[in-house]
Amino acid sequence: MSTTAKAHGLDGTLVEPDWPALTVAEVRPLLRRFVDCGEAKEIESVSPRPFSAASVVATTTGRVFVKRHHRAVRDREGLHEEHRFMAHLLARGVSVPRVHATADGETAIESGEWTYEVHEVPEGMDIYGDALSWTPFCTAGHARSAGVSLARLHRAARGFSAPARKARPLVASFSIFASKDPAAAMKSYLAERPALAEESVTRADCDEALRLLAPFHEELMRHLPGMEPLWTHNDLHASNLLWRGDGEDAEVSAIIDFGLADRTYAVHDLAHVIERNIVEWLDLEQGAANEDAVRVHFDHLEALLAGYESVRRLTEQEAAALAPMTALCHAEFALTEADYFRGVLHSDEKARLASRDYLVGHARWFCGAGGRKLLDAIERSGQGRTRREAVKE
Repeated sequence: MSTTAKAHGLDGTLVEPDWPALTVAEVRPLLRRFVDCGEAKEIESVSPRPFSAASVVATTTGRVFVKRHHRAVRDREGLHEEHRFMAHLLARGVSVPRVHATADGETAIESGEWTYEVHEVPEGMDIYGDALSWTPFCTAGHARSAGVSLARLHRAARGFSAPARKARPLVASFSIFASKDPAAAMKSYLAERPALAEESVTRADCDEALRLLAPFHEELMRHLPGMEPLWTHNDLHASNLLWRGDGEDAEVSAIIDFGLADRTYAVHDLAHVIERNIVEWLDLEQGAANEDAVRVHFDHLEALLAGYESVRRLTEQEAAALAPMTALCHAEFALTEADYFRGVLHSDEKARLASRDYLVGHARWFCGAGGRKLLDAIERSGQGRTRREAVKE
């Protein structure tokens, strides 16, 4: 990560950040409230992620990661939802950052319009630190290791019984297409987010997305009822992982950034990894001539799924649900981005990019030839596994 205060824009360029960067003067009194963080000395790096301000800070006792949210995005209660899940995973051996606490056990600090959290800096290299969220893994080996790590997270997540998160910006929930009546569920989703419900363009985009995604929902409903809900990460792109080494066969050393976590399904989380890392979505933003010009990394897909199933085998229902879930999983994150852009940043332009280019644009791609090739490959992977198991029996 760079010490230059730039953020990743929606079109893949570096832009001026929406939130002011952290300063030593700001974090010094904050860190004094924590038990073992030491005195802040300097800002080592500034994260380019756009939804908050975050930095690695050098202190007299080491390095910590400080993140500042606007309270409209994350209040104390919202961060506690994430911190409890992280603590559960850490206690079960998953390499996630330890969240620092004050002497009285507080992990989220509200001050004025801001909410702060402080994490340890896990061991590992941030080899994707400057990579855009929509760019793929560098190698199939990285994809395989990501699959292994996600499966370990899912095994450890069992037993964490917290309910689904409350309606708040920037949470990758899964309620609309988990319902037998997605139109009614969409209406309820929008009603809980007035910034979206009051905007006619967003409502029109939602109607179009419901129409485009209806066949995938119908297919998913044949498999979803028997699945077990699970707390999931929902944002496992390459830059939310730290690595041992930086070569082709580097392995994941830690999983970071649980801001989008919620109670969904394991297959929903796995679908997110495919959707976020396997397709070169920036080809669409940069004017690909046709949908077939959008690159898809099928070798990474195979490696990701092989890595995942080397640790946690998909059930027959999960394997059958993975393709339609991959087409559906982006919908609520697109909407929660639109809610953030309109309700927090008050930017109609950015909100319309989220609902039109992301929600509807990706739905259209999955309905076309390019999307069909990806979904067919996912289906073949599941069918091949079923045949291999039948032979073993």
